[in-house]
Amino acid sequence: MFIEKITATPIKIPLTKDFGGSTYSVTSRCTVVTQLWVKDGPVAEVYNGDNRSHGREIADLIDKQIAPLLIGEDVRNWQLLNLKLRRKLETAALSAELFSQAIACVDTAIWDAIGRCFDVSVCRLLGGVSDRREIISIGGYYEDGKTLDDLAREMQDLKDLGMSGCKVKVGGLTPEEDAKRVRIAREANGPDFVIAVDANRGWSWRDATKFANLVEDQEIAWFEEPCHWMDDLRGMREVRQRTKIPINAGQSEISGQGMRRLINSNAVDIVNFDASEGGGVSTWKKVAAIAELSDIYLTHHEEPQIASHLLSSQPHGMSVECFANPERDPLWAGMLIEGPKVADGSIHIPETSGFGIRLDPSAIKKFQI
Repeated sequence: MFIEKITATPIKIPLTKDFGGSTYSVTSRCTVVTQLWVKDGPVAEVYNGDNRSHGREIADLIDKQIAPLLIGEDVRNWQLLNLKLRRKLETAALSAELFSQAIACVDTAIWDAIGRCFDVSVCRLLGGVSDRREIISIGGYYEDGKTLDDLAREMQDLKDLGMSGCKVKVGGLTPEEDAKRVRIAREANGPDFVIAVDANRGWSWRDATKFANLVEDQEIAWFEEPCHWMDDLRGMREVRQRTKIPINAGQSEISGQGMRRLINSNAVDIVNFDASEGGGVSTWKKVAAIAELSDIYLTHHEEPQIASHLLSSQPHGMSVECFANPERDPLWAGMLIEGPKVADGSIHIPETSGFGIRLDPSAIKKFQI
């Protein structure tokens, strides 16, 4: 089961409008498609990342620096391969974020290849706790001219699309204004519809606390990244001490060590470390173990094609999130020939091997950078 070839293809799909949060804008759907050939065996195929605006640079790192390290190695030795990649990352301080993302692409492909070689899903390779997880959509974006009635209809549409809940964007308005939006989102579908909120580091800890106190009676599943990035560990600790809403963070970390510091900070109840930002499945697996031993729950930043396997493999895994709106994620909506299925408010792990996805090659060719 030796690695014969690795290729990386960056993709960029223009979006019809800006899908931004409190601190950022998104006008294109970017990702990197990685393929890994096993000698006399299967071809792994995965895609990683939503914010891959530097996809060309990531693909170059894979082609020129990472692939040559791994050609001829046995994919079953994932720990050894990950060690080689981590040693490379240790010398890349000035480009650590890009390097971590590039390593994640290849590491994810390695796990897909192992699953394909043994004809089992990645979920089962990692422990196989369940064959499904609850799925929610990211939504409630700030848009020009969008009314509270529009927000309510959006929540109802998401339920009609098979979502069990929504992670609503907050942090871009005053605590009072965003609290009003969250109440409308909650009322749209009743108490059985999951509502989480995500400030994308948009508030001071005082404003985040004020908002949390205003919506505590709305049964909020979690409050994600409530505080400005400059001092967010301290800020999240302050908010956590003043609200019963669980605090969720971790997507902005790019290493297992960063996640260890976060988990040990007493600032979070849930972590949403992104395997595609932080070195791949191998690093995520170790973070998941630290979290379980620390009585911390797991979600995952976006990436339902990957997150469904990871979260379903762990006893402390929670909801998988996606972009149910095809305008926000045309890749998930239109480029997957095979992939996970959504039904009854859950995402179901495919019975196929690896991550069980297959992309339309003509679409890859059309949108590749």
